[in-house]
Amino acid sequence: MCPKPQLAKLGLFDAKVPRYTSYPTAPHFGAEIDSGDFASWLGDIQPESQISLYLHIPFCRRLCWFCACRTQGTRSDGDLSAYLDVLKQEISLLKSHLPPDVSLSRVHFGGGTPTILPPEMIRDLTGAIADLAPLAPGGEFSVEIDPNEFDQQRCDAFLQAGMNRASIGVQDFDGTIQQAIGRIQSYQLTHETVEMLRTGGVRNLSADILFGLPHQTKARITKSIEQLLSLAPDRIALYGYAHVPWMARRQTMIPTETLPTPEDRLELFDTAKALLMWDGFEEIGIDHFARPQDGLAQARNSGQLRRNFQGYTDDPAEVLIGLGASAISRLPQGYAQNAPSTAAYMSEIRQGHLATARGHAFQGDDQLRARLIEMLMCEFRISLTEITRQFPHAASQLPGLFAKAQQAFPGMVEVTQEGLSITHAARPLTRMIARSFDAYGLASSGHSSAI
Repeated sequence: MCPKPQLAKLGLFDAKVPRYTSYPTAPHFGAEIDSGDFASWLGDIQPESQISLYLHIPFCRRLCWFCACRTQGTRSDGDLSAYLDVLKQEISLLKSHLPPDVSLSRVHFGGGTPTILPPEMIRDLTGAIADLAPLAPGGEFSVEIDPNEFDQQRCDAFLQAGMNRASIGVQDFDGTIQQAIGRIQSYQLTHETVEMLRTGGVRNLSADILFGLPHQTKARITKSIEQLLSLAPDRIALYGYAHVPWMARRQTMIPTETLPTPEDRLELFDTAKALLMWDGFEEIGIDHFARPQDGLAQARNSGQLRRNFQGYTDDPAEVLIGLGASAISRLPQGYAQNAPSTAAYMSEIRQGHLATARGHAFQGDDQLRARLIEMLMCEFRISLTEITRQFPHAASQLPGLFAKAQQAFPGMVEVTQEGLSITHAARPLTRMIARSFDAYGLASSGHSSAI
């Protein structure tokens, strides 16, 4: 590990930088991309292609204070039913734009709380997806699960639809921390959810846990990680809590004085990482860990690891289509985002229009820089052989880009005939180093802490 004083000198504990789940990042999307552009891009998808679907269910029974996702609370299943009707209409619109014989490489239910849907709504929605296109052989159907909003009936409905991966939000098992972030979820309830999924035949289980939470200490995160490991997940996302109350007003419920310092956040991450790797997990990128047999580990080993809005993925599809309010699609031509407001999204779909409100068409060297950043985020290195194979005309541009990164991070970045690499000790700086390949300015809305 690079000494803290050196990391501090390079700005790790002060910097606010993107997470680079896209490039350019979402704050740089603009209204110049509309539903006509998105429809045109969909029309370029080739017959018999594999595509991926992301379905955004923005509703929650309660709004957790730590969450910065685009969600809204509801006590009524009527809100869910009205949204579901529109979501099915969007699926029908999408089908009218797709070529014949496409199949689904990935289907991912996110939110919000996808498991807020009653069983009959789950069956209704997944039936519409099955009518759109079949799951490809070896395809993955994953669902984000809140154990507080899950039962055997919901589990059965998703299993019957083909769910073969489940992702459980844990955050932290400590009671004091749960009270502070407005998310009460016992270990026992989480254990029962895992048992339900495993009994149902779900072989691939992911879990999310956070570092940097209020009142979190090395002792507390150690206990939570040990409890998480007892559930035997196959993949773990160790995300840093992003405290952005200017963007997510509910986070004002969390007093800033209860949060760990940036230096403490790094210690919390290192503590959790050591425990995970001691238990046999392999490090995947900057914040994921996986068992050696998991698809992420295999993709990392074969150079097929990719980064998208859900973090790291082994999805081979070039097209990701987002359905629902605020959902983002990525196609070879660029990004298209649905109207963020649920009301605006529903209005557009009800009028028979795709709900694209903004986006970005790739231009200039966007795709080159996107791939350079993705390689750093996935592999901590850039292979000259691979990048010039993908972008033959980039050979003259790369030395300057490499020199800029090396100058900004002396001793942290190595440049050889093979390409550029981040030293192992400098991996906490990865997002900052990736930033040196970003041609766009930092968004005025700000970003989360670099650690």
